[in-house]
Amino acid sequence: MRTSIDLPDALFAKAKRLAHARGTTLRELTIEGLEAVLDRHRQRPTFRLRDASYGEGGLTDGLDETDWDRIRALAYEGRGG
Repeated sequence: MRTSIDLPDALFAKAKRLAHARGTTLRELTIEGLEAVLDRHRQRPTFRLRDASYGEGGLTDGLDETDWDRIRALAYEGRGG
């Protein structure tokens, strides 16, 4: 497939010099670089947060989810907070 991309002049010049030094074409160097970036992206594991919740059913009886002062007090109870 043919396409056009806009590269900074300095990057284009460096890539052209490297391709010449390696005895390859700019096209092949571009393909190699793009494949390397795509491979790195595929190898990166997807972050998955471990489920560290405790118990079931949400908040303890008697607590409202907007009662942050009470929730904070219970969380730090006996811990000097």
